[in-house]
Amino acid sequence: MPGAGFYAIHTAKLRFRSDGRWYADGEPVVHPRLARLFSRYLRPKPGGGYEIWIDERYHADVEVEDTPYVVTSVTVAAPGHITIELNDGTAEPLDTASLSVGEADVLYCRVKRGSARARFLRPAYYQLAGFIEEAAPGRFEFRCGSTVHSIASSER
Repeated sequence: MPGAGFYAIHTAKLRFRSDGRWYADGEPVVHPRLARLFSRYLRPKPGGGYEIWIDERYHADVEVEDTPYVVTSVTVAAPGHITIELNDGTAEPLDTASLSVGEADVLYCRVKRGSARARFLRPAYYQLAGFIEEAAPGRFEFRCGSTVHSIASSER
């Protein structure tokens, strides 16, 4: 029964913050399965913004602070073969060409076949940091085996 999470959270305001956590009326959603349910059913609204949509009975508007996805972990199986895990429980190959750096030196990449942007949480960033080198002052590159990509400054 996927709608059960809405019975557990009686709220006027759901928010997905840049720290990768869900909040209901300012309080963290601490149950991991409930947070995963929310992440799995989060989608863009046709008119802008986001909502959790399970079906006609179970839906709610959501304020997304930065990105709808965050990278929670990184696995390097072999040079050039890197898998990322996202907050919705999915895993996919890292598109190293899509790496970019935003405000406060936050690392981002494109996910979901390039259709969405994901923010690296600090633990995932540290798993990837060993492959990032400063090519010139203020300019960085990602190097893993024979794979080399410049890391661009990101645009929101």
